[in-house]
Amino acid sequence: MNVENDKQVRADDSEIAAKNLRACGYFRVSTGRQAESDLSIPDQRKQIAAYCKTHGWKFVSEYVDAGASGMEEDRTEFQRMIERATDDDNPFDVIVVHSYSRFFRDAFGLEMYVRKLAKAGVRLVSITQELGDDPAQVMMRQVIALFDEYQSRENAKHVLRAMKEHARKGFYNGSPLPLGYTLEEVEKRGARIKKRLCVDPVDAETIKTIFKLYRLGDGETGPIGIKGIASWLNEHGYRTRTGGLFGVAAVHKILTNTVYIGEWIFNKRCAKTQREKPGSEHIVVDVPPIISKSEFDAVAASLKSILLTGLTVCASCGGAMTLRTGTSKSGTVHKYYTCSTCVRQGKVACKGRSIPMGKLDDLVTTNLVECLFRPERLAALLASVSARRAEKALEIDRRVATLQTEVTGADEKLKRLYKMVEDGITDLDDVLKGRIASLKLDRDRAKTALDRITSQAATPTAFSPEAIDVLVAPCARTSPPAPSPSARPTSGRSSIGSRSTTALSASLGTNQRWNKPLQAAS
Repeated sequence: MNVENDKQVRADDSEIAAKNLRACGYFRVSTGRQAESDLSIPDQRKQIAAYCKTHGWKFVSEYVDAGASGMEEDRTEFQRMIERATDDDNPFDVIVVHSYSRFFRDAFGLEMYVRKLAKAGVRLVSITQELGDDPAQVMMRQVIALFDEYQSRENAKHVLRAMKEHARKGFYNGSPLPLGYTLEEVEKRGARIKKRLCVDPVDAETIKTIFKLYRLGDGETGPIGIKGIASWLNEHGYRTRTGGLFGVAAVHKILTNTVYIGEWIFNKRCAKTQREKPGSEHIVVDVPPIISKSEFDAVAASLKSILLTGLTVCASCGGAMTLRTGTSKSGTVHKYYTCSTCVRQGKVACKGRSIPMGKLDDLVTTNLVECLFRPERLAALLASVSARRAEKALEIDRRVATLQTEVTGADEKLKRLYKMVEDGITDLDDVLKGRIASLKLDRDRAKTALDRITSQAATPTAFSPEAIDVLVAPCARTSPPAPSPSARPTSGRSSIGSRSTTALSASLGTNQRWNKPLQAAS
């Protein structure tokens, strides 16, 4: 009788404790359109408030993510709620959601945060999927989470398929508009309005100006570099679509964007990782062009003609060298590799070094030809290749010998066992059958490996001096003459001193330093 009374007292205490719980509500919808409809979140709030009132819980706070995917954890209000729930002052005991999919649509993420909350003494409760903490119900919650994740991924797949078809028909899918274009309504289906890109006459002139500046200049100077174009645009009052100043990245993006020749690419990058997708997945949408194909191709060829982009660094500060252009009084355009640190931060950060692009390109290519294609160096390289191939062939020979020994040994053992059975020395019992099967397996494995390694083996090739001469001859005919060791280049800011020439030659002629950036010095 006393035992029954104790159980009743504990049940009553548990019920009293449950009625004193502090609850926090979390509401979420996936898209901005759902949030604008103002239906789902108010309904979630109403049902959760009624649920807390029925259970006697005190509804103390709420967090709302309007237009946030349940597959992602970087939701502003969600992270604020988790951080608050795990604070030392324990502000609430229960997080209440309409369904587990409102909290998370990733099975792993759901379980991770449920456990994180449990460590802080906070429970997650779904009002439409009421489950306890016993193993069977925990497993059911995990199964529900897996179905939620599957449904989310299926929905994403179908949405992307529909958006691809939408793009193939030339309709706008909602991504940021490129400068120079605006939208026009072309069709209405119920409440949905189909739109297409059309040329914005005002901003289109900005695009044409950018391409003209890069190719021809502003009429007073020759062609202007990307940074110079950004400065020119900002000085003359041009602004981006958002009203900001032009930068190097914005100008470069315009000069390389195929939308301006009428080819707008949809599904180019993954929305989550921003990694570029294979070309086979790209959808090319036809839009009105602003720039001619010939002009765009000319700009693209000019941008790609920089030999040492990303390879040269300033000898003073180690910063990358960037391309800059200048025009002489005669109208000749000169291109230089210039320290980007000095360009961005001024001479306080680095005194700056500038080298004519043609001079450094010629120096690098000349040294490459001299160092790589000298007969003695080429002979050494080819000899090293031959030595490595011979060493590999020797290893293969050793492996072949080992495998042949294993095959022969297994065959000999099998013959002895068969002989013993034939002579009546032993019976063919299960133990012997197992031993024979094991030996056959070892023999067959060794034979298979032997056949494979034999078919892949190649005979090392020896390179004769005559063959090396044949390889070197074309390079010797096409390479520029090597500079005289006693020659001294012109001094000044835009020249390469003898010290850097020697360092560059040493860098190119030493194996250990092949992969290091080239250092430019004045």
